[in-house]
Amino acid sequence: MGISSEMRESWAKRRESLLIASVFEEDRIRKSRECTQEGVRAGTKAAAVACVASAIPTLVAVRTIPWAKANLNYTAQALIISAASIAAYFITADKTILECARRNTHYDKSA
Repeated sequence: MGISSEMRESWAKRRESLLIASVFEEDRIRKSRECTQEGVRAGTKAAAVACVASAIPTLVAVRTIPWAKANLNYTAQALIISAASIAAYFITADKTILECARRNTHYDKSA
């Protein structure tokens, strides 16, 4: 049902031959990729810190607090820890990418 790989490659080659990127466009694409990579790096670091910062109190609480011991099974513990890590990753990556994009934006100061 899908497009065959040969047809996809021929369309990709045809599209590349029609479009010639300017130096300015190539520079924008490169900066965009760098911003994305910077965001991924920062998000991964934040997720690792959030994982440790949420795992320690969660695991301590499950072993010491009677309510947590009775109500938080392994799935709930994993959900608490992973939710904090996922949120930290996406929030940090988004902020980093937007900050990098603002840094790379050139405004026309004459207007």
